[in-house]
Amino acid sequence: MPASDMPQALSLPKLGLGTWRMGEDASRRQAEVAAVREALAMGYRLIDTAEMYGEGGAESVVGAALAEALRVGDVRRDDLVVVSKVYPHNATRRGTPAACARSLGRLGLERIDLYLLHWRGSVPLAETVEALQDLQARGHIGRWGVSNFDVDDMEELWALEGGAGCAANQVYYSLGERGPAHSLLPWLQARGVPLMAYSPIDQGAIARDPSLAARAAELGLSAAQLALAWLAAQPGVVPIPKAVQSAHLRENLSAARQVLDESTRAMLAARYPVPSRKPPLAMI
Repeated sequence: MPASDMPQALSLPKLGLGTWRMGEDASRRQAEVAAVREALAMGYRLIDTAEMYGEGGAESVVGAALAEALRVGDVRRDDLVVVSKVYPHNATRRGTPAACARSLGRLGLERIDLYLLHWRGSVPLAETVEALQDLQARGHIGRWGVSNFDVDDMEELWALEGGAGCAANQVYYSLGERGPAHSLLPWLQARGVPLMAYSPIDQGAIARDPSLAARAAELGLSAAQLALAWLAAQPGVVPIPKAVQSAHLRENLSAARQVLDESTRAMLAARYPVPSRKPPLAMI
């Protein structure tokens, strides 16, 4: 594809809110809706979800929070980036638009801003791309992308007609999981494709590293904030941590504004080095 025909790179906020494990328990719904609602009031403008999360439950949680935030004017629809994902087994020519319609209904929206193939399945990639392109042409989605795609997957996608229209790749990337930095992240950066980093604080495990906690304390940060600041500072990387507590929501959002000094970056690079050989892409 000639450079002049390349789709414009997708502009994303430096940090978003993840919703994995939301919508799974009706007894937590009110608290989860309140958490997403509070995040929007704080200034979060990127919300990530999927039809898989709670089998649509997370999308319903997000939809309820969005409806209230938009109703009272806490956020403008055009300022939001709402991301959802289609199951691989639904990603057929006919199944993709049906799944998208269900997601739109749960979200209460007319358009999903970024719609991702959650991971590769048995449906031919070309068929899924065709379906996603049609959804985009009809205005049901703004842009489309993928999730859990490694370099070989991305190269196969790029070789397809329209494949370079992929606007993002969402993968597991964190201080504790540096695998994508070996070759996937450079590949994406060279093509202007954002890497959305899920589980960016290793589901909280990273906070138990005493050396990380010590350096973070010196900077007046928590270990999680330091890990998120490190991610958000990388070109084209957008961490999407999940949080439901007010303090964590605030801490995570402020982490994206932190500027790390050279000695801190060097310490993190030494403590969490890029693998010398390319590992398989990690998935959670």
